[in-house]
Amino acid sequence: MRIFTAALATETNTFSPISIDKRAFEASLYARPGEHPATPTLCTAPITVGREVCAAEGWELIEGTATWADPAGLINRTTYEELRDEILVQLRAAMPVDGVVLGLHGAMVAQGYDDPEGDFLSRVRDIVGADVLVCAELDPHSHLTAKRVAAANFFVVFKEFPHTDFVDRARDLWAIAVRALKGEIKPVMSVFDCRMIDVFPTSKDPMRSFVDRLFVLEKSDPAILSISVIHGFMAADVPELGTRMIVVTDDRADIGDALAEKLGRELFAMRGTFMVKQVDEVAAVEKAMAASVGPVVIADVWDNPGGGTAGDATVLLAELIRRGTTDVAVGTIWDPIAVQICFAAGEGAEIALRFGAKSAPETGSPIDKRVVVRKLVVDAQMRFGESFAPFGDAAWVSFDGIDVILNSTRAQSFDPSLFSALGIDPKSRKILLIKSTNHFYDSFSKIASEIVYCSAGRPYPNTPATTDYRKARRTIWPMVENPWG
Repeated sequence: MRIFTAALATETNTFSPISIDKRAFEASLYARPGEHPATPTLCTAPITVGREVCAAEGWELIEGTATWADPAGLINRTTYEELRDEILVQLRAAMPVDGVVLGLHGAMVAQGYDDPEGDFLSRVRDIVGADVLVCAELDPHSHLTAKRVAAANFFVVFKEFPHTDFVDRARDLWAIAVRALKGEIKPVMSVFDCRMIDVFPTSKDPMRSFVDRLFVLEKSDPAILSISVIHGFMAADVPELGTRMIVVTDDRADIGDALAEKLGRELFAMRGTFMVKQVDEVAAVEKAMAASVGPVVIADVWDNPGGGTAGDATVLLAELIRRGTTDVAVGTIWDPIAVQICFAAGEGAEIALRFGAKSAPETGSPIDKRVVVRKLVVDAQMRFGESFAPFGDAAWVSFDGIDVILNSTRAQSFDPSLFSALGIDPKSRKILLIKSTNHFYDSFSKIASEIVYCSAGRPYPNTPATTDYRKARRTIWPMVENPWG
């Protein structure tokens, strides 16, 4: 067997002012054929798992380019077309192949392309023909368009949010692909439109119990190969925005269709109950200061670079400063210019520095402080599950009992190693201020005395009922109360 694999992925917040070109992919991950490291990234696990699987099966794995950019705004059209065509040329050169196994995200939007993954998958299908297996792993914060469903045999989606299971789901993807290629099964995909958009953290009920049931259901009937939830990504103004259920069966569309609808309607019945309670910046700081032990983690959930924002908002930091709070570590504030200034000054320097709040309105005001440059790290990175996430050249600065990590490559706060990479012991601080919606939970919950979810400022369109969508359909909840009529 000859299997082609590649990855092309990012998540696009169409409301974000931060457009990206190829440099953003190169800053996060750009690996030519055969250059992908042994460690997977969020959307490239099908490649590293594929190496193991094909070696065990004695099959030939042909690797194409693997590239990933941290979430931001629209992708430059030329950049998308260049990266897409680079992989398609590699696929044509690899022909004939028996299967194509891809790592995608599913929420990419480029200038002139509302559905880049649909465009990409359709072109892959045109090259390989109707009889070759085409499958992909997706992030749940994606858009399951009709074009993608028509082009692929099946998708497997991360079940967890935080996305700690991207390697496990890549193994599921390959397990189904191997059985299909051996002729043991015929994967058929059933999809149900839940007619809603919501946020579904799996670290708490009701989504925790719902996902646990999916694992049980997958084992309950040999005909059921995989069950996934496409959460949808509310910060993207695209025509097919929304939540969907996917059930992959062994040639039993009747079972798949019925189960997808049953589960989808159950999900809809729980709408509006999934997201954790959030408080504003005043209440968040009060709660953290009142705690008897630390570290208290304050998650700035909507200034999350993992959702395409800049990660440079200062609303929460300004409140900490206003209250005279000390014993605080902030990770991170994105400000490449401030980082450059710190590197020029050098470790140990005391300088006047302005940083933060440059990207968009309603993200606060820049912070003006006299700071000490404590530590400088080139190409800093943190852990994320079985992967590593780069956050670029970084500077640790301190003032008035507060430590701040400034970074040059946008990245959300995945793991406490974010702090230790700069020499800060996160367990020693009373308050940790981070920027993430829920990806942080698995790792930070292990050290936190308490977690406070905070909604501060408005860098992210977090209220679909009032978001100024121009392309997204208005016939789903919460834009309408009853989308079922």
